[in-house]
Amino acid sequence: MAASTLAQFGTKHVAKGIGRLSSQVIESGSGSYVTMVGGRRFLDFTCGIGVTNLGHCHPAVTRAAQQQLGQLVHGQINIAFQKPYLQLVESLLPLMPHKSLDTFFFWNSGAEAVEAAVKLARHATKKQNIIVMQGSYHGRTFGTMAMTRSKTVYGENYAPLMPGVFSVPFPYCAQCSVAKHSGGKYNFDNCCMDPVIQLELLLKRETAPSDTAAIFIEPVLGEGGYVPPPSEYMARVREICDKNNILLVADEVQSGFGRTGKMFAVEHWGVRPDILIMAKGIANGLPLSAIVSRKELMDAQKPGSMGGTYAGNAVSCAAAVAVAKAFQEERILENVAARGKELMDMLKSAQRNEKTKKVVYDVRGLGLMLALECQPGHGYASKIQAKCMERDLLLLTTSIYDTIRFIPPLNISKEDMAKGCQIIKEAIEEVAEGDDPQETGMKGQALE
Repeated sequence: MAASTLAQFGTKHVAKGIGRLSSQVIESGSGSYVTMVGGRRFLDFTCGIGVTNLGHCHPAVTRAAQQQLGQLVHGQINIAFQKPYLQLVESLLPLMPHKSLDTFFFWNSGAEAVEAAVKLARHATKKQNIIVMQGSYHGRTFGTMAMTRSKTVYGENYAPLMPGVFSVPFPYCAQCSVAKHSGGKYNFDNCCMDPVIQLELLLKRETAPSDTAAIFIEPVLGEGGYVPPPSEYMARVREICDKNNILLVADEVQSGFGRTGKMFAVEHWGVRPDILIMAKGIANGLPLSAIVSRKELMDAQKPGSMGGTYAGNAVSCAAAVAVAKAFQEERILENVAARGKELMDMLKSAQRNEKTKKVVYDVRGLGLMLALECQPGHGYASKIQAKCMERDLLLLTTSIYDTIRFIPPLNISKEDMAKGCQIIKEAIEEVAEGDDPQETGMKGQALE
């Protein structure tokens, strides 16, 4: 079937509720590149929305999955232990950001892991309410729709949603009304900490600490704009949780597994989560997610209350063991630091440049989880994205604000990063000059 015919077939028979960047059809992936049916090859700065962190079809991960396929595919965890599951626990324990995180539960997707964390938090505290951040993304299942606050599209016309969810502002300094009206007094380096004040007020006005089980937070806001918090914020939230007997849940589905330059983003601020949520990069493309917490919290759940048919699939776990090993053997985090600096330097240069600074509102991020927020009202982000697609580079936009997010493989070579930076630079320059792109995506969004 020809590429155009395949795309038409997909448009006809695949659910319309799936947002899509392009109507092209991917045939294969290798390292930092994907190849479409028909042969067109793209440098991939999306990584399947932060999943293939080690590049497409990483050789060691592929071998581990292939070998496991010939030994055991489905070792249902409610029937017996299976070896890859236990090997993965052993591999992950030394990577955890705090030694108290010692007991694991594996599931299939990020949203399922978030729901597992909600179950654990409510059961452990015997309290119902959950606090989330405005701009957060936690999933599209029925429970996580109520927690996702990045865009209304995820919950629109699906009410009533799960009750007991409250939201507070995340410290998004580039869009903070206090900072904007402070005459330059407050900014990312000197945060007003109004979100902390709003959190304290919420606990007095709307959800009492005695009713509040947990605060769920993405340490770096994901679909809300790739927004890292100012330095003191996470510690202040931890203090509030400790003071009020509230669990702190770190949703590291997108920011985990080296994306920010640390194995987990919470390590940047030295904050201990009570529950840590993992997915996406954990198995480099195979479906797997996890929560990890303290043994006394996890062991309080009755046998049978947790599980799932495919939870902790043997092939996915074997792949994840190979991922953990690759991080240790291939100096991945060192590469993130080097390549992240190169990409950030290019973006900062565009922000300063006389010709292109009119396009750029903010540049931010950690490691290789970076964002360029454009000046509002012009649709610059989607235009830059489309210009990059014309040059065979895949990018994603994100947020209700006009923002591009950059998610290249963590092991991307210096040469491929230089190539990507040059394409992005030229795209920004052409959009600044008023040149409209010829190739456009579907509203520029992959919607996650």
